[in-house]
Amino acid sequence: MYSRRLEIFLEFLIFGIIMGVIEDLIAITLVTKDPITWRTFIVATAVAIPFAFLGEYIVDRKHLIPVRPTEKEKRR
Repeated sequence: MYSRRLEIFLEFLIFGIIMGVIEDLIAITLVTKDPITWRTFIVATAVAIPFAFLGEYIVDRKHLIPVRPTEKEKRR
């Protein structure tokens, strides 16, 4: 069960990072009218990673995957 939760967490984390970088690059391009360089891409990635991690940590706490009760819990 732990490996499945980790797999889903990492899938959403990677998707969140990709979407965050794209969103940041669009915002930077629209505001500054400068071309996207590697330095801009690295800064956008550095900004997106913590927000994606925090977002996924909060979402993961909502138990998207229902936890099945163990045999001990069923007997209670």
